[in-house]
Amino acid sequence: MMQGYLRPMPIDVQLARSLTPGCSHVLHFNSCGSSLMPTPVLDAVKAHLDLEARIGGYEAAAQAMPHWERAYDSLAGMLNCDRNELAITENASRAWEMAFHAIPLGPGDRILTGHAEYVSNWLAFLLVRQRTGCRVELVPNDEHGQIDTHALSSMMDQRVKLVALTHMPSSNGLINPAEEVGRLVKGSGALYLLDACQSVGQLPLDVKAIGCDLLSGTGRKFLRGPRGTGFLFVRKEVLERLSPPFIEHQSANWDELERFSWRMDARRFETWEKSYANVIGLAQAVDHAMSWGLDAIAERVGDLANELRNTLATVPGVRVHDLGLRKSGIVTFTKNGVDPMRMMQELGAQGINITAARKEIARLDLEERGLDRVARVGIHYFNTSEEVERFVAAVSDMS
Repeated sequence: MMQGYLRPMPIDVQLARSLTPGCSHVLHFNSCGSSLMPTPVLDAVKAHLDLEARIGGYEAAAQAMPHWERAYDSLAGMLNCDRNELAITENASRAWEMAFHAIPLGPGDRILTGHAEYVSNWLAFLLVRQRTGCRVELVPNDEHGQIDTHALSSMMDQRVKLVALTHMPSSNGLINPAEEVGRLVKGSGALYLLDACQSVGQLPLDVKAIGCDLLSGTGRKFLRGPRGTGFLFVRKEVLERLSPPFIEHQSANWDELERFSWRMDARRFETWEKSYANVIGLAQAVDHAMSWGLDAIAERVGDLANELRNTLATVPGVRVHDLGLRKSGIVTFTKNGVDPMRMMQELGAQGINITAARKEIARLDLEERGLDRVARVGIHYFNTSEEVERFVAAVSDMS
């Protein structure tokens, strides 16, 4: 039987919690914001900072080169790509922006995108439309609230230069059908940019199966890495079509006084200066996730999130707002008479971490549904059913 059809081994939740120091201090339902780092990640970051303090930053980077270079190999294994197709950045927004602003666009060129786009992505669309005269067009949602692939197919033509999709939005629990979109874009001449900020570390991601040309991700969310880490996948076949918006000696070679050449790998999208401690931590985070198995993580996260949705739906005055045929570990809801910002603060005082999504970060989603704010939970594999019960009880008591 093929590996993809095998049921994943259950996660040892107690072991996962013992490797997560934060579990003894808080009920952390905010992995969609920034997750709790496991001990191997924390130890790796601290060890490199100690090394920098002892021998100097440049010297520590040189000595630890095998450790931070391993980040490219770890990411390549997770995404099923080549290490030369990867750039490591300081966050997912910078990774996405480096890819997006590298795409040549002009008057009449079309960008197709969905209703799940995050504020930073949409602002970039508006800026480039203002500067270039390109068009930004919304693909309708289907009856489940996800991107309508039939509508997308009908909108594709030779003027479409980019299809940009958020895999898993921050403002509701849907998972967009990324592979279906990839099949539609393939062979069209358009580039396909997938924002995987929330899905990396939560779901298996195979860039070959998805069919994307570009993919951006972060370390701090479901991957459980340190803040200040992100990455960009650039399919090698499209590299020469892209001209990064910034240049420096990490991304290009100064060949002669009046001539330069871009690097021949995806590191043309990097900057030279970075936190090597964080990059080492990112490598550890990927390895830690892979040690559990992303199929197993996806199964446990999905089960816990559905348990939370179903339990919340029984609480008087609570309404769950998640969309999608397939749902993620992000759960959004409101309770009558309780502002989500107040809910976040009051729960925080009880040692329960959540966040609130405001319409300003997702106008295409929340504003269109008449929602000003929603409470947002990001559940992960180290969470438990007992924590779900405690959380729902706390929400039930609020008025």
